[in-house]
Amino acid sequence: MRASAILILVVSILVLFGLVMLVSTSAPQGERLFGNPYHFIQRHLAWLVLGLIVAALAARVDYHAWFKLAWPMFGVTLVLLALVYVPGIGLNIKGSHRWLRLPLGLSFQPSELAKFTAINVLAFWFGTKRRQRGGFKDGILIPSVLLGAMLGLILFETDFGATILIGAVGGLVMFAGGAPWLYLVAGGLLGMGGLGVMIAHNPERMGRILAFLHPEKYAQDEAFQLMHALYAFVAGGAGGLGLGESLQKKHYLPEAHTDFIFAIIGEELGIAASLGVVLLFVALLLCGLRISGRAPDAGGRLMAFGITVLISLQAAINIGVVTGRLPTKGLPLPFISFGGTSLMVTLFMVGVLLNIARQSARVHRRK
Repeated sequence: MRASAILILVVSILVLFGLVMLVSTSAPQGERLFGNPYHFIQRHLAWLVLGLIVAALAARVDYHAWFKLAWPMFGVTLVLLALVYVPGIGLNIKGSHRWLRLPLGLSFQPSELAKFTAINVLAFWFGTKRRQRGGFKDGILIPSVLLGAMLGLILFETDFGATILIGAVGGLVMFAGGAPWLYLVAGGLLGMGGLGVMIAHNPERMGRILAFLHPEKYAQDEAFQLMHALYAFVAGGAGGLGLGESLQKKHYLPEAHTDFIFAIIGEELGIAASLGVVLLFVALLLCGLRISGRAPDAGGRLMAFGITVLISLQAAINIGVVTGRLPTKGLPLPFISFGGTSLMVTLFMVGVLLNIARQSARVHRRK
């Protein structure tokens, strides 16, 4: 079975499973906030339809077209990231400026677009044969400035999770593209040190770190969601309490349909279902790496590699947070968590990945 066919199957299962879990997890919150238990699933379905449309289009568009749009897309992304601070356009939710206001009560999160933009511009840069990838200027300085411009705006939005994710994926794409690894390691350590200083001077972020290190001491404050996520796994056991029977989603986990949906999977369907989700993301990782390895050129290899690593790493971080292995980051579980922009952009990237596989198959048939 071809990697692209397996990828379609895996993503389809994750999306359909996500719909089932969203119906279960979002109903209490929808009823409480909007008087409609189907409020969130209705919005999610609208974004899903849009996501499937853009995925189908991306699967048919030659991925080299995105390289031609790398610079305009980079500029547009920077503008959108800055617009979140414009009154009347940007939305301030829970003290964070991360969203743009759209018609029909919808919102758009530019940092989700920045995920693909970062991969696209770096894959284009390192995939161009003219680049002296081993040198400092072309291999480190210029791509670091490009990546850093987006990361700076995202970090200014106080979106530490997206900053870390895009920064890590960007660094891996640069490494895969031939950038000198010593400079990358030094830059990574410098970036981590800078983040550490910012966290140390931010009481809310520092509270999350302390809650991660000592959750039992902060069980009623910063570690409240983490502790109840762990309670959910314990209550679910091997077989789960049954679909729709979660206690935590009704009274204790306000983010049950978003960042902490994996905990409700464990509570309602048990460890077996949780492991099944993990295995599906492992399968996605292997399929994506297979597509990357067979891509017809360097740009395609780096694009496929970046997309695959981003989706897989985001899933790993989300699961790590929910299981208490990582501090809270605020990243959704791909394909499953509620989040319109995230779902649409992730499906779009899967479409690009499928086109790379399609172009690769054409090249191999000619040979």
